[in-house]
Amino acid sequence: MPYLSVIIPIYNGEADLASLLACLTAQTYPRDRVEYLIVDNGSTDATFALLQAFETQAINLKVLQESTIQSSYAARNEGIRSARSPFLAFTDADCRPEPDWLINLIKPFTQDTRLGWVAGEVIALESHNWLERYADRQGTLSQTHTLAHPFKPYGQTANLAIRRDCFEAIGGFRPHLTTGGDADMCWRILQNLPVTWHFAQDAIVKHHHRSTLSELLCQWRRYGKSNQFLHQLHGISLQSRPKLSYYLYRSARWLLKELP
Repeated sequence: MPYLSVIIPIYNGEADLASLLACLTAQTYPRDRVEYLIVDNGSTDATFALLQAFETQAINLKVLQESTIQSSYAARNEGIRSARSPFLAFTDADCRPEPDWLINLIKPFTQDTRLGWVAGEVIALESHNWLERYADRQGTLSQTHTLAHPFKPYGQTANLAIRRDCFEAIGGFRPHLTTGGDADMCWRILQNLPVTWHFAQDAIVKHHHRSTLSELLCQWRRYGKSNQFLHQLHGISLQSRPKLSYYLYRSARWLLKELP
């Protein structure tokens, strides 16, 4: 298997670290063929200290900092600058990769040299309330939605691998974006380079659904912001924003059907 760099931005993620590091340690990818670069993005909790304490332990982990720009894309760029491999894999600190995640995410590159990027699947962790169960039934985390985007397909950085030469050819992530940078990156690669993409459904990371209405509202606002950025950068159609009442209506209908 090729040498691989895994890049993970983190901000105030001390609560996620133990589970995340356990998942990275459990990866079946050959340990001498992978480095993990976790980039602290100006955390104000104990994240950085906890990472430094783990740095000398079971896996090849390097702890970095991006304190100038508060953006996960700036943090990813910092990780890429320190990366030593021709393939770059991305996930998030609140994701939980399955043991065969990296093996299955990188394998397509070894089978098809035309690939510029590979997206893996994102599925839900166990649901604990009706909002999470509703989102799970809708498959809201799945990459199938972003890969079917009417403009061009893209993969979310929660589960994405990119050839380093493709990344460098188009100039990296736009560091000041706070959302939508994964779509922008994938689209620029497909628009400017003679490459294609692949969906590795067996390369799985798990992620929590938003569990409260306030978290859902923040997520919808971020989606709206992303749409505006991508409209400005790529000319995609602006989407109308459904009102909260629309989502509550759909959720209530589903809940009534599910209740005994």
